[in-house]
Amino acid sequence: MTAPDLVNLSGLMDDAKCFTFVRQHRWPQGVRCPGCSNGAVIRDGCDDTQPHRQRYRCKACSGRFDDLTGTVLAGHHQPLRVWVLCLYFMGLNLSNRQIAKELGLCTSDMQTMTEQLRRGLIANTPAVELEGEVEIDEVYVVAGHKGQPAAVAKRGSSGAVASWQARRAAARWRRTSHPSSA
Repeated sequence: MTAPDLVNLSGLMDDAKCFTFVRQHRWPQGVRCPGCSNGAVIRDGCDDTQPHRQRYRCKACSGRFDDLTGTVLAGHHQPLRVWVLCLYFMGLNLSNRQIAKELGLCTSDMQTMTEQLRRGLIANTPAVELEGEVEIDEVYVVAGHKGQPAAVAKRGSSGAVASWQARRAAARWRRTSHPSSA
């Protein structure tokens, strides 16, 4: 797996460079229609409120789209550079309140933006696939009740406790019967 290219953040402080960056990373082999994936696309002017946001028209399906159509950034009023800075500050583990203060926005807008960005990141994260032998140390049935099976029994049915105890016994058997070769 190759490391992602580093981005010069200072180069993304103006909208023109941000939109150029989005185009390069979204369509490395050229602009394609998000509706039909066809490459027969022509430029169709620019956005009225964001002049560096290019509009396109697909010759194949006659669909219209722009640089942000179909992304988590589509349909929002904040400039792209604000979204980029928000994502950068999120990477620094700043709170929503701190990010809002840095960008001069209200905290409710910042909350909405960070939620949207997180949903987009999660949606594009590949599913985790475990391979080989996987080990776990402990299993918590109910947080705060470790070592107190009577408390667990009070909260759940006896069948749930029995199945938990059976799983624990099976895990203990696998751990002691099949020692890993070190």
